[in-house]
Amino acid sequence: MQQKIIIKISMHCSKCRARALKIAAVAEGVTSVALHGPEKDKLMIQGEDIDAACLTANLRKKLCHASLETIEEVKADKKEPPKPPTPIPCCCPQPLS
Repeated sequence: MQQKIIIKISMHCSKCRARALKIAAVAEGVTSVALHGPEKDKLMIQGEDIDAACLTANLRKKLCHASLETIEEVKADKKEPPKPPTPIPCCCPQPLS
């Protein structure tokens, strides 16, 4: 199940941001991590079967204040199967009988 998690973190400097990104990136199941929000104080994490509570606790332990804001399930778009190609009529001359 693909998930999108947003965690709010109090980050005071660029060093704190880098540490938060590293901690989130090495968590199991994470595929992408990005800073989010107007003040760049939120982490947007996407991945497969992520333990959001454990990740938030890990960020609290290694940084400071972190709060879990949202967890969403990302639904995959249903793609239509490719249509078989239409046969092209033969342009070869027909044999005379």
